[in-house]
Amino acid sequence: MPADPHAQFDETVLEMIERSPVGAVPHTPAYADSLGRLYAKQKIYHDADHKDGHVTARSLAQLPHFQAENLAAYAAGQIDSAELESNESIFERYVQSLHVDVRAKAMGFKLKAAGKPVHHRHKSGEHAVIHDPVHTLFLVPGTGPNRGLPGNYLHGSVLELSVDPGAWSLHLHDSDDGAAVFDAPTLPETVAKLLEVFESAPFHLHELEALGFKLL
Repeated sequence: MPADPHAQFDETVLEMIERSPVGAVPHTPAYADSLGRLYAKQKIYHDADHKDGHVTARSLAQLPHFQAENLAAYAAGQIDSAELESNESIFERYVQSLHVDVRAKAMGFKLKAAGKPVHHRHKSGEHAVIHDPVHTLFLVPGTGPNRGLPGNYLHGSVLELSVDPGAWSLHLHDSDDGAAVFDAPTLPETVAKLLEVFESAPFHLHELEALGFKLL
């Protein structure tokens, strides 16, 4: 197979995007053509932090993902759902990982991503314990039909849909109405799929169809 005649120039464009503080390249036909090729190959995404900027997939691959630090312990039955790290705490760790200039903007997505705090209601005596469905936050580098949250993150949740019979779901969202969903009958299967998602990051939401997700 002949070598790609554009490979060297496209690599130069990738490096230029990574060196630019706003992910910019010159506005010329040659650079526009290169951007088109790089977007088609999922090597770059629209930068969530700069209106006309771009961000490379390889730079996003170096970013951390965020989830409840004790999610594995919960999935293994070692702790109760009330002991899961709170969504507020997970979101705060995400915000603190961002550049200081975009932290305030990220806080504007707190309710959308983390939701309202769940107050677990435990009763004793003649009253049964009331089990609040689990809703635990995670964030992973990526984008969707719309740009991601500040820092170029998608936000999602591990959701308990029902207790008897058991039903669970993974939901991922961009900053607006882009979403993807994966349903599973058990929590271990759901967490295993979440780990697969983390290992596949960064990605565009539509790429999750290859992992069995449905786009909404």
